[in-house]
Amino acid sequence: MAPPKKPFAQLGPTARYLRRNPDARATKQVTDTKVNRRPEQVQKRVEANGARRRAKALGMQITGRDASHQKDGSIKFEDSAKNRGRRGEGNR
Repeated sequence: MAPPKKPFAQLGPTARYLRRNPDARATKQVTDTKVNRRPEQVQKRVEANGARRRAKALGMQITGRDASHQKDGSIKFEDSAKNRGRRGEGNR
């Protein structure tokens, strides 16, 4: 079951816009679906999921952390907020 929606006042500017404009939200959903189906994006997710699985098997504490792809091709775990908040990098 999905978590409850945040109150409108707690949303960021993009989330507010998308909540007010259902057509824009639908367009974004279509775009996101296309992006996430790209073979390179699927491969990136597969690598991140595998790294996470291996780290859990080794007993690492990875709660609240993302498997972040580095420029040299390696993967390291970093805070989710840092990884997802890096604007303009990785064409996000």
